Amino acid sequence: MPAIHTEWTVEMLDALEDDGQRYELIDGELHVTPAPADTHQLVVGELYALLREYLKPLGGGRAMISPADVRRGDRTRNRVQPDVFVVSVTDGKRPAYPYDLHDLLLIVEVVSPGNPRLDYHIKRELYLRDGVGEYWVVNPDARNVSRWRGRGDPGELLSERIEWSLPDAAQPFVLMLAEFFDEALR
Repeated sequence: MPAIHTEWTVEMLDALEDDGQRYELIDGELHVTPAPADTHQLVVGELYALLREYLKPLGGGRAMISPADVRRGDRTRNRVQPDVFVVSVTDGKRPAYPYDLHDLLLIVEVVSPGNPRLDYHIKRELYLRDGVGEYWVVNPDARNVSRWRGRGDPGELLSERIEWSLPDAAQPFVLMLAEFFDEALR
């Protein structure tokens, strides 16, 4: 949930003690979520492993997991930590860290049961407004994925399979959702 103080900076965020919660800053507004549950982490880990294997021979992107900082615009008032994301790679090199939203090709959030509005609305608007090509929200309870491909896309809800491609890749990354959730949550 948003904190009462709305003029937060990255410097203020860095001064907080580590209490196991996730702190993200969007346009100076602090969003705090509890440490993720095991279901969340199992889904994140499985998806990261699959994306990593897909991307490894292609060379144009690198799968990453949080905690990892991503910034946008006013870098003093914005810092998010997407659950899983693909950062572009050019000539074998990742962009400078912390990454900018423009450096990301895909962002995936596993829905936070305590605050689904953060993933489905606030982060979706932020990510797509700032040029991320594709955004997914994975819902382990419903065993589905919501996907948006750009700012004007109304989105779609997928329950059987989802595909994503690294630009210029011969084959897409294909995720059969029933199998994925069975493997991740078994």
